[in-house]
Amino acid sequence: MRKLQLLFCVGFLIAFISCKTETTKKEFTAKTTTDANGYSYETVENDPTGLRLYTLKNGLKVYLSKNNDEPKIQTYIAVRAGSNYDPKETTGLAHYLEHMVFKGTDKFGTANWEKEKEYLAKISDLYEKHRAEKDPEKKKEIYKEIDKVSLEASNYAIANEYDKMTASIGAQGTNAHTWVEETVYHNKIPANELEKWLHLEGDRFNKLVLRLFHTELEAVYEEFNRGQDSDYNKKFEAMLQGLFPTHPYGQQSTIGTSEHLKNPSMVAIHKYFDKYYVPNNMALVLVGDLDFDNTIKMVDATFGKLKNKEVVHPTLPVEKPITAPVVKEVFGPTAENMSITFRSGGMGSNDEKMVTLIDMMLSNSQAGLFDLNLNQKQKVQRASSFPIFFTEYGLHNMDGNPKEGQSLEEVKDLILGQIEKIKKGEFEDWMLEAVINDLKLSELQQYEDATALANEYYNAFIHHQDWKDRIQFLDELKKITKQEVIDFANAFYKDNYVVVYKRKGIDKNIVKVENPGITPVEVNRDIQSEYVKQFNAQKPEPLKPLFVDYKKEIQKKKLSNGLEVAYIKNKNNDLFELNFIFDMGRDNDKKLPLAVGYLDFLGTDKLSPEEVKKEFYKLGISYGVQAQGDKSYVYISGLKENLGKGLALLENLWSNAVPDQETYNKYVAKIIKDRENGKTQKGNILWNGLFNYGKYGENSRLRNIYTVDELKAMNPEELVDLVKELKNYKQRVFYYGNDIDAAIA
Repeated sequence: MRKLQLLFCVGFLIAFISCKTETTKKEFTAKTTTDANGYSYETVENDPTGLRLYTLKNGLKVYLSKNNDEPKIQTYIAVRAGSNYDPKETTGLAHYLEHMVFKGTDKFGTANWEKEKEYLAKISDLYEKHRAEKDPEKKKEIYKEIDKVSLEASNYAIANEYDKMTASIGAQGTNAHTWVEETVYHNKIPANELEKWLHLEGDRFNKLVLRLFHTELEAVYEEFNRGQDSDYNKKFEAMLQGLFPTHPYGQQSTIGTSEHLKNPSMVAIHKYFDKYYVPNNMALVLVGDLDFDNTIKMVDATFGKLKNKEVVHPTLPVEKPITAPVVKEVFGPTAENMSITFRSGGMGSNDEKMVTLIDMMLSNSQAGLFDLNLNQKQKVQRASSFPIFFTEYGLHNMDGNPKEGQSLEEVKDLILGQIEKIKKGEFEDWMLEAVINDLKLSELQQYEDATALANEYYNAFIHHQDWKDRIQFLDELKKITKQEVIDFANAFYKDNYVVVYKRKGIDKNIVKVENPGITPVEVNRDIQSEYVKQFNAQKPEPLKPLFVDYKKEIQKKKLSNGLEVAYIKNKNNDLFELNFIFDMGRDNDKKLPLAVGYLDFLGTDKLSPEEVKKEFYKLGISYGVQAQGDKSYVYISGLKENLGKGLALLENLWSNAVPDQETYNKYVAKIIKDRENGKTQKGNILWNGLFNYGKYGENSRLRNIYTVDELKAMNPEELVDLVKELKNYKQRVFYYGNDIDAAIA
């Protein structure tokens, strides 16, 4: 075995710090440029994402950005059409339409369109008749007729042709989602298949065909019923209903009501598609390995054919101020928890800036007031917060889980107590700058990931945001003073909240949608439409593989103490990640995960646990210790210029952690409560419990844990010693960052 001298490594790795923090203020100026083919696009000077935003003649917005990390392109087709705009008498319509867009057009998904469309027209008429009929028995008879005609229509339908075509080009993540103001269609495709994909999608969004309509209802019914079984969904919907008593944000769920799902209208869905699925209400987002000039030509040749139409979104209600706490209760089998939520302004408002800042001051997973005063001190089982910003309004949500024997009301008071600290200015002056640095670090990580960046683009489009404003958002936060935070908090956080208590018990309000009796239809999987045959016959230029020379890309350096460091250069930004890897884990010593978890609640001989967290956060550094099955990791990551100081802090904690019996007792109580809570979660029971049992039987790692009595009898000093002794084991060191030449000098 070889001992790692961490202090020596600190001295070695401080050499990484050769670049100064950039202090020059960047100007974000929008400009318009015309390419060689005559296409105009907007850019923003100093935009780190390199966005080109085109607007086609038909009004379609096209967001293009390069990312050559892999030969793929993340694609989104975003429509400003969500449940907010569902007619009040047909809620759930936008979501059901999303399902139907995958069913094909008059060109694919059909074996004989001329015959099929006659049956589809009959089915549509029958649904209108069914919807208008009030007599329950007569409705059943009409539905029997719908089922009969649908079976006949299915003889001419070919199921899943869209999915087969996207699969054939190697698409990943083929899906879609609908929410209050958006419906977004997802694919990640190989770069050389872009042209085929554009032709397919251009045709898909040009023509809606509601085939296999009533069988797809079965899937939507099941989705609705699963939502009724989700305690999280019930709590979230109760919160929205309290915040928005008149606005569709709270009054029209995306899935719709059971009555509306049982009485759909194909006519209404066609009207919705014709109204909102038009190019001047849509955006195409492409981020990945692409050529700007060639790509926009291909987009115009396909999506440019869509017909422009004036779109007028409905004027939605303006909510009155909340003047007293609104209290809601929901019941279900999962562990008890609660939330407090305040209503705010929407994306682009001053509220967005202030709430974003305060939310991070409360909960940033390291040094927020919730993190230090509630989680670190183990005053609650868990507390966290998050904001959501829609177009017209937003919200600031705070969640709390009680410890054993603690009431939800007590958790609420503890959370409100932390907000009072913000209102009184009881937070340290460095917090604002540290929070903004943390947000900047997250932004850098998002921008280097194609999917995350594409998400940012479509969100800007959906919420009518100029990209210039989004990329200078953090610069605007830097202007906010401590006094402005205090003033805002006192004006914003009053008795104007919605509190939702999720209690254990039987939910008497569950409404399930019953299957009306649907005859299995013909799917004709062995048939191919002519469209699919032609699609498959198109052969793209093959990708040119880029072979990685691991000996070149993963470089190694042996230090004077004999320790070998492997490293890869970060060519994108000034972030780093340093890992100490041990080839041993909980399979070797089941105390290890218990010990590393305990370390998170400890301080040193000179720093309290809270001070440890604060010092790391000030530096923009994250750290941790993980014990997996056969490996353990000690890691540190963040802003490169603070690597040396971060390593010194890590060495201090690792070598000088001080055990504390009271802290350990609370830690054990937390473990026990988490175990009990886990037994109430269906997903945990299935994917963690049964899945592991199915794979490993009685020898599952899930069973390789200490009993409650064994936990209580454990000596916390032994756990701390175990973590400290980890340094004495053979290890590997891996560094990902830049400025490598200076590091090994």
